[in-house]
Amino acid sequence: MSRPLFARRRPHTNTRPLFLCRACGAKWPCQPARLVLLSMYQGDHQGLRLHLARKLLTALADQPRTDALTLAAHFLGWLPPKN
Repeated sequence: MSRPLFARRRPHTNTRPLFLCRACGAKWPCQPARLVLLSMYQGDHQGLRLHLARKLLTALADQPRTDALTLAAHFLGWLPPKN
């Protein structure tokens, strides 16, 4: 019995220590992950920023030689401006 199409799709979650997307291999948060996160945190922009900040701190610990500003721009730079 084959699984439904939606069940075969892998979620766009991160892998550690490089924080690449489990589904597409792009840097996480990839574009599909960003759309899911915006949907999950709809109306709670502060909660989304806190979630991504925690992920950023983990990525910084996992990748101590990576430029912190580059990682911060990737994790947080795509967020809509605060209202």
